[in-house]
Amino acid sequence: MQPITQPTLLIDETKCRRNIEMMVNKAKKHDIRLRPHFKTHQSLAVGKWCQEAGIEAITVSSLKMATYFAKNGWQDITIAFPFYAQEMAGVNKLAEEIDLNLTIVSPESIKVLKEQLDYAVGAYIKVDVGTHRTGIRPEDGEQIEAMISEILRNPMVIFKGFMAHAGHTYRARGEAEIQQIHQDTLKVMCKVRDTYQEKFELHDDPLEVSIGDTPGFSVANDFEGAQELRPGNCVFYDVMQTQIGSCDADQIAVAMACPVVAKHADRHEVVIHGGAVHFSKDFITDGHGHKVFGQIVRLTPDGWGEPIPEMHLARLSQEHGIISTSPEAFDTLQTGDIIGVLPIHSCLTANLMRGYRTFDDQSLDHLEGQAL
Repeated sequence: MQPITQPTLLIDETKCRRNIEMMVNKAKKHDIRLRPHFKTHQSLAVGKWCQEAGIEAITVSSLKMATYFAKNGWQDITIAFPFYAQEMAGVNKLAEEIDLNLTIVSPESIKVLKEQLDYAVGAYIKVDVGTHRTGIRPEDGEQIEAMISEILRNPMVIFKGFMAHAGHTYRARGEAEIQQIHQDTLKVMCKVRDTYQEKFELHDDPLEVSIGDTPGFSVANDFEGAQELRPGNCVFYDVMQTQIGSCDADQIAVAMACPVVAKHADRHEVVIHGGAVHFSKDFITDGHGHKVFGQIVRLTPDGWGEPIPEMHLARLSQEHGIISTSPEAFDTLQTGDIIGVLPIHSCLTANLMRGYRTFDDQSLDHLEGQAL
């Protein structure tokens, strides 16, 4: 590998492909459509690995991202971010070229589509199953019925069904809690689907349930009633997912390589070039109540080792990262070393770094930047 002189996001292709295969095999096992969320990697190269594993339909988080992947051969894309009026021109352009699905969370959006849509699109109504970010509450039957009625009056909008993201699984700690949230989500979504399929007599073209959170996908083995799964983070995983219980550390497929730039023996701290502009300021809290902004690993010629328990990334400023160590571990790092850091949240880290380097010195693209 070429020398590393600045924070560099390394990708382990073997682990990443293994995670992709896991997603594909799990969906096949449960006979359910896999539409992974590409907002984690935002990379044509990683997308190609997905294609090679048999993935044909994808989820994205923006019109810009949908356009990026559509220009490179993806023909079946769902934008899992609420549609809003300012996107209308771009939606029309994209819907002319591919099979495009939109996410609807307001009656105003349906009105805009009715007045300005030129090409057919699919539409999912977003249901708030407990995350309380956005979506229609499942008990708000009057609003759901009104929205469905308006959608069905527009022949250019194909009502696909209901979508949910059980993001509150990210606050879970352990498999049992994830399983409970997942089962509650399925129960709510299937009830909503069955209720409105019956009320609107949509039996010839049954409505779908589409769900998509990485913890639920990773841990659960019951997806009865759902037609589509949209996991995203599990292409890379991260430290947060290990704490939640979604994965093991050896499934994390990205690590930041950071130069060691200073040492402070009086407080057993090591300074690296790698700060909030590289990692974001996401953190977890360890068993001792310490904030952890990343786990430290030793880099090898073709990957990295297990997290070092005597070290953790304890503080971040804009460009600096401060590693807290035990007295014994302090002398194992020297100024000039290149150390690896497993990110707390790989989606944000990848978005900030805007590119990847493989262990055979290939630079991989990212939507938001040029290859490294």
